Order: sequence, then C-alpha cells, then structure tokens
Amino acid sequence: MMRTYPFLVGVTGGLGSGKSLVCRFLADMGCALFESDRVAKELQLVDPQVIAGITKLFGEDVYSFDASGCVRLDRKKIALTVFSIPDKLRELNQLVHPRVFDEYCKAVEEAKRRGIKILVKEAAILFESGGHKGVDAVVVVVADMQERIRRAVAKGMGSPDEIKQRILTQWPEEKLVSHADYLLFNTGSPDELRVETKRLFVRLLAVAGEVCGHP
Repeated sequence: MMRTYPFLVGVTGGLGSGKSLVCRFLADMGCALFESDRVAKELQLVDPQVIAGITKLFGEDVYSFDASGCVRLDRKKIALTVFSIPDKLRELNQLVHPRVFDEYCKAVEEAKRRGIKILVKEAAILFESGGHKGVDAVVVVVADMQERIRRAVAKGMGSPDEIKQRILTQWPEEKLVSHADYLLFNTGSPDELRVETKRLFVRLLAVAGEVCGHP
C-alpha cells in the first residue's frame, strides 16, 4: 500500500554552499518549504521554554528589548561562545532542535492537508541534529570552499577567519557527500544552479510518485 504525500526531502550543505538558493528554487517549482534554521531563530525569540534555556546557558544579558518593545537576542555573543566551546553548542542544539522538529511535524501535516507532493526541509545541520531521520531522501549541495567563504563574507556573516571557524563546527563536505542520496554541484552561476535544481526536481517528482502515488 502506497503512502500518502508529501514526499519528504532534506536539503543541506556547508555554510555558503548555496542550499538556501536551491530551496528557494524548489519552492518556486511547487514544493512546500520548511526552513529549519529560520524556525530555530524564531523560537529563540518567542518560545518561553527555549528563552529560559538560552538565558540559563548564556546569561540574562543575551536578551534585551528594542525601542519598539520587541525582544532582541545577542546572536553574536552566542556565536562567539558556541564556536569556541563545543559543549555549549551541543547544549543549545539539544534545547532548540526538539522544538524545531515539533514545528516540522506540523508543516508535514499541513502539506498533507494541502495535497503537496514534495516538502523540502532545509537544515544547515540536518545530520548533526538528527533531522535526516524524518525525511525520505537527502540532497547535499556542494561548492568550492573558497567560494563558500567568499559568499558568506559577502552576506556579512563575519570575517574569513570567523567563517572558517564556523565551517569547522559543521560536518566536513566529504562526510556530507557520503550520506547523500542526491548531489547538487553549485559551481557556476545562479541560472546554472536553477537548471540543475530543475533536473533534480523532475527526478524527485518521479521518486515521489513511486513512493506516494502517481503524480
């Protein structure tokens, strides 16, 4: 007996690989998109349990209010701490990711209700967080290391040395590749990446039809 839609696809890749652009392309092609990293950031501002845990881990001064009364989180301070103290990063992930998974389950049910054929789960640390266990297939986006650093710096994510330090906290690319069901090589222009993503989308639709029913 075939399963009902959606077919669940995890998309990951190292910092600066272009995974977010791939996910936007897939969303434009009709996939539902769950952005794990964005949801995690939102939970850090609105979820009482997460806020309490972060305050305990990093101190009360990491939270403040801006002039309009909105909650602000000193993410730079947290980043400097977790990328130098691995245990803090592990504790932060253990605090946030179960709540992210709860939200992901809601997104799956909503996609099912809407009859969406493919739901894409974007996650920077898909394997490290255990998020790969909740998907049917994993796509890894691959790019040259120097280009990844250049892109991240251009986005204002830090200096080249800071970017390198952040990359070292993630799985090395060769390890990600060894766990991938599909690879996308982001070695050209955005237009070229869109073409490659379209080819991947067609393949995913075919597999989704086999697993979940006929398209």
